[in-house]
Amino acid sequence: MDAVLLARIQFAVTVAFHFIFPSITIGLALLIAIAETIRHRTGGEVWDRMSAFWTRLFAVSFVVGVATGIVMEFQFGTNWSRYAKFVGDIFGAPLAAEGVFAFFLESGFLGLLLFGRERVGSRLRTFAAWMVALGSTLSAFWIIVANSWMQTPAGFRIVGDKAVLTDFWAAVFNPSTLPRYLHTVSSSWVMGAFLMTGIAAWFLLHHRHLGVARASLRLGLTVAFIGAALMFVTGDNSARQVANTQQAKFAAMQGLYTTTSGAPLTIWSLPPTQNPADAPEGPAVVVSRMLSFLTYGSFTAPVTGLDQFPQDQWAPIMPTFLAYHNMVLLGTVMLGLMLFGAWYLYRRSIEYHRGWLRLAVLAIPLPMIAIQLGWATAEVGRRPGSSTA
Repeated sequence: MDAVLLARIQFAVTVAFHFIFPSITIGLALLIAIAETIRHRTGGEVWDRMSAFWTRLFAVSFVVGVATGIVMEFQFGTNWSRYAKFVGDIFGAPLAAEGVFAFFLESGFLGLLLFGRERVGSRLRTFAAWMVALGSTLSAFWIIVANSWMQTPAGFRIVGDKAVLTDFWAAVFNPSTLPRYLHTVSSSWVMGAFLMTGIAAWFLLHHRHLGVARASLRLGLTVAFIGAALMFVTGDNSARQVANTQQAKFAAMQGLYTTTSGAPLTIWSLPPTQNPADAPEGPAVVVSRMLSFLTYGSFTAPVTGLDQFPQDQWAPIMPTFLAYHNMVLLGTVMLGLMLFGAWYLYRRSIEYHRGWLRLAVLAIPLPMIAIQLGWATAEVGRRPGSSTA
């Protein structure tokens, strides 16, 4: 292995491990804020204990996320020093904004929520919870800005041996920022909600902390179901954006070698290979013309294939295809599981469905795996630039 591949592997492991914790904190922050609001309005002692429990778990995840994030940022200088020098004027701005506008907001009010919960008024405590939620989502925004600029760069020009920022807002709101941000945040809500639902289900199965467990299950399941539905909507919007701005990447995600009018949607197939001549022939499950319809709203619209790009510009097809399709598969499983849970909750019978409760415990890692697969799709398949990149 050469040094570049080793650097990529090291950085990928660092980033993959790090993002487990921001995805948990973004999701839990919203849930804690909702719990604090209910506590404030009802004065319920159960909601107070529930908020205290999840705030402690949030704090642990936050601390580990900060520590691993510091390692990640050091690796920008150690593994990618030439890149950091080339785009530092642009790439450094959103990272600095994340620290100034988001991290201090989140950490400051988290301290108030942790250590001042018995020393401040109910309204201030609820306000602090919502500020923590706001800080976590703002933090995600600036990180997504930095990463999205690498996907679809805008608002810059190259001067000598450096990329120079010419339009801050064009760089911030580059074509992929908002679709990717909304998908990331909704996925993180699902991560936090699945964690809350699964832990509450475990407590119910073992008849422990029943009051907090029941309240956590109701809240977690509700947010998980809504978040899973939003995850599909935002994911579809993000995929359309990729199809318009990173067509080589989109073709790799779909395993589409040839530009096709009325392109079929592949539900399942043998993994495609980098060389079309070696592509395996075997059983596949496809929906005729559906890819064209989902992407462009027409059953006959042409979808650009890899044949429109030089082969040295192709993304690694097999890992991109597998990461994308398995992410969608896990998202479907999660939505189905929460759909059954929502029905049981509506029927007020969820505590009696012990099989579903066991599945909820086992499903805790599913959003985490799906999020990692989503990032693998974005980064392994990354081909920056316009629709012809």
